[in-house]
Amino acid sequence: MGKLAMNYPARYWHPIADGRIQCDLCPRDCKLHEGQRGACFVRMRTNNDMVLTTYGRSSGFCIDPIEKKPLNHFYPGSSVLSFGTAGCNLACKFCQNWDISKSRDIDRLMDRASPDAIAQAALAHGCKSVAFTYNDPVIFAEYAMDVADACHAHNIQTVAVTAGYIHDQPRRDFFAKMDAANVDLKAFTDDFYFKLTGSHLQPVLDSLVYLRHETQVWFEITTLLIPGHNDSDEEITALSRWVLRELGPDVPIHFSAFHPDHKMPDVPPTPLSTLVKARHIAMQEGLNYVYTGNVHHQDGDTTRCPNCQTVLIERDWYQIKQYRLSGHAQCPDCAATVAGRFADQAGDFGRKRFPVSIARFSNEKAL
Repeated sequence: MGKLAMNYPARYWHPIADGRIQCDLCPRDCKLHEGQRGACFVRMRTNNDMVLTTYGRSSGFCIDPIEKKPLNHFYPGSSVLSFGTAGCNLACKFCQNWDISKSRDIDRLMDRASPDAIAQAALAHGCKSVAFTYNDPVIFAEYAMDVADACHAHNIQTVAVTAGYIHDQPRRDFFAKMDAANVDLKAFTDDFYFKLTGSHLQPVLDSLVYLRHETQVWFEITTLLIPGHNDSDEEITALSRWVLRELGPDVPIHFSAFHPDHKMPDVPPTPLSTLVKARHIAMQEGLNYVYTGNVHHQDGDTTRCPNCQTVLIERDWYQIKQYRLSGHAQCPDCAATVAGRFADQAGDFGRKRFPVSIARFSNEKAL
């Protein structure tokens, strides 16, 4: 592939009448003069073009359990090579990865890797998939899509962990390269999105509807419940009813615990009781697969048959304790179909998590 370009030509922009160029990747529609960067900080105008400044540059690579993404219905127990870059197109005051997503120090991205090097590393480490995570892959879409192509050439799956804040055409291009996704549905009011993330709710809902009705991407939803901000019974009920009506009962949803961080250090951690209650509400509203996250709650980790309620996958902190599904994804007791992507046997990666170096898989010169 040759030397990785520091400033990689970006897609999704057009010139506008006042001499600026407009980024068309996400609904922020950033309008840039020469030398300016978008709100994400990684897409920049230079020489009258737009470039991606983080192509081939990562904040680090780790191998995780797939359940940590979280994805509970996508090859349970398998390992996933995870990485991110820097920057974000949202401004979440509660960001749990703020040191990466809010970073404007591009030079801190010391891990350099071509798409093929990442695919080779995943293959060598026995990973079922590669995940674009830690910060939102939407903002490094060109890099993520090239990595996805390289992974698919080696029969490695690809996973996007994203807020889903993206325009229609890039949404179609981006998710055409993904096998699975976890989408953050951060709340169910536009007021929350505007005040706490600097964005809006509707584009995220549009992404979810698109994924469900126009793609074959397996996706799950995560909602981080923040005490006093998006954890009311009324909001959980409204969110659950929308998911049931627009996406159907089989899209898994994870209610996860907030811990004080970034610009919200004075908000208390989410009590387990809040997560358990939210799970109960969502299940009462008709959702089949509802989980709790960021806490030790074995019942909230367990996958049950939507028909007979027998335990199909028992988990304990990402460790698969019991697995009763096959690749046919049918309950062995009542033959009901279980939504997801499953193998005949669960993976045995367990709770491990460890960093990996990509350098030995790459012939690229340092930038």
